[in-house]
Amino acid sequence: MSQAAGFPPGPYSRALFERAHAVFPDGTTRITVERDPVPRYIARAEGAYLTDVDGRRFLDLNLNFTTLIHGHGFEPVRAAVESQMRSGICFANPTEAEIELASLLCARVPRLERIRLVNTGTEAVMFAIKAARAFTGRSRIAKIEGAYHGAYDWVEVAQASVPENWGPTDSPAATPYYRGMPPSVLDDVVVLRFNDAAGARQLLSRQASDIAAVLVDPMPSRAGLIAPEPEFVSALQETARDHGILVIADEVLNFRQDYHGAAARYGLQPDLFALGKIIGGGFPIGAVGGLGDVMSVFDGSRGRPLLPQGGTFSANPISMVAGHAAMRALDEIAFARLERLGNHLRNRLEDIIARENAPLSISGAASLFRIHPKPTRPREFREAHCNPAQAKVMKEISRFFAGHGIVLPGGAAACLSTTMGEAEIDVIAGVFEAFLSENSALIEEIV
Repeated sequence: MSQAAGFPPGPYSRALFERAHAVFPDGTTRITVERDPVPRYIARAEGAYLTDVDGRRFLDLNLNFTTLIHGHGFEPVRAAVESQMRSGICFANPTEAEIELASLLCARVPRLERIRLVNTGTEAVMFAIKAARAFTGRSRIAKIEGAYHGAYDWVEVAQASVPENWGPTDSPAATPYYRGMPPSVLDDVVVLRFNDAAGARQLLSRQASDIAAVLVDPMPSRAGLIAPEPEFVSALQETARDHGILVIADEVLNFRQDYHGAAARYGLQPDLFALGKIIGGGFPIGAVGGLGDVMSVFDGSRGRPLLPQGGTFSANPISMVAGHAAMRALDEIAFARLERLGNHLRNRLEDIIARENAPLSISGAASLFRIHPKPTRPREFREAHCNPAQAKVMKEISRFFAGHGIVLPGGAAACLSTTMGEAEIDVIAGVFEAFLSENSALIEEIV
């Protein structure tokens, strides 16, 4: 496929975007929609591929921000949803389906003893933090600089820090995410640098008596999709235990890394988890869970609980049956195959970089990968941050991929699905090699 075939978006997408401006503030309903300068509107999808409203087909490496681990239109999910819709869409009462999904998750994940089902990853993180506060009686939290955890004031602190405001390396600044963020929110957040074991020990210990929890994504996507070093995991774990601080693992995205979850993969032993994305089979979902004694803050069997939690669509049966169907199919064999496929792709991309002597690097694990315009793979958010020349290269990579029929997320995790195989890996590697070959002058600007 020629570059003109997929980039820029076609005339029907442009017409829809013009219509959208009459009803949405900037023509979209979520800031994460990529536009260059127009978003690509999708008409239908199947398996690993999208078709836009202009009839152009794309290999999808976004999969709704890593949600669709089985690709689009997965038949077991479709069948489960169709059956449930004939029985009812939502009720004020509980259903057997929520017990089945919860039981599956608790059986797989170490330390996930009790669970509450909500509607989004943001809700899961929010209630995990509230649970930690209710359990410890403390109000402050610690989080990783640059890490994304959804739309809750405290977790948005230092999410978008830049060199001009991120502060010294040994004491990262608590920077606001939006205009008008209350100063009290900034005061309640201790910011840590990823993979800085000594810094984590020092900062957590210094303010331990006020900290309810340390929130950590085992491999934060927007902060670089970088693996945690064992020393850093140990520093978080040991310091938290020494000071009665709970550990929250945000696995909304990274639960797709392993049959038992990302925390188990990296040796983290959380007190609480936040889950989402793949556990809903493509439908809205979130879950907060963890150790039984901590989760008891939600227990309302003897009156008002320490932490009341509800939601009109929480544990809705459509998400429950879709999630159960998706997760049942995502067995250990499926995870092992995705691991092999991801390793193969990352190795192919690294081999191409070495052969072309290009100043790029690859991060990721399992079915996730990310391209960095850096000659050395970053270890943490500040190292992953792009200067203008590097950001320009990343934009051109996404454009080039779109022009060759591949949706590659910019500045976030790209992912594989169970519907992909060697043919898709060959296509991705071939387009990446072509980009390096045809854009050598542009790439040289980042050195």
